[in-house]
Amino acid sequence: MKTLKIAVPLMLTFVLSSCIVSTAAKIVKTTAKVGYSVVKGSVQGVSWAVKKAEGKISEDRIDGTWKVVGVYNGTYEQFSQDENPANNFKSECSAGMEVIEFKSKREKFAPVHCDSDKEEMVKYKFKFGKNPSTGNKENYLKYNSSNYISIIDVTSKTMVLEGNLMQSYAFAGGKLYMFEKVK
Repeated sequence: MKTLKIAVPLMLTFVLSSCIVSTAAKIVKTTAKVGYSVVKGSVQGVSWAVKKAEGKISEDRIDGTWKVVGVYNGTYEQFSQDENPANNFKSECSAGMEVIEFKSKREKFAPVHCDSDKEEMVKYKFKFGKNPSTGNKENYLKYNSSNYISIIDVTSKTMVLEGNLMQSYAFAGGKLYMFEKVK
């Protein structure tokens, strides 16, 4: 009887501890799978993560005004392999900030400009498929018949675009642009 009173709690302890260990192992595996393709970086001291969108992004997500918060000299692939990606963005606007505006219902955008100035709107086509400039299947914008902007990802607060968006950075190799939603 005494051995039964001792054996039952010992068996329960063993079963519960094995359940806890296996659950913890599943959590670690799941976390590792989720974090696998996310690239982490720092923009103006704020840590954030970039993951290339899988599948088609809704065109409405790019609608609005976005301010430039970071520029990376290189492509997304280079950024994803860089252990310490540096943000080399310095605003050239005397007042305000550099912004890009999208009006998705009209399929028009105003290229990056100082928010105090108004830039002429440019017609674009939003596409999902093989981007002719990169050769990758992705979300992209085609404008002026032969220019392309790759849409890496868009959330409600951030957007990452790859392409020749700002001439001053294009000559220095800047191709990956990070934006925050303004309105």
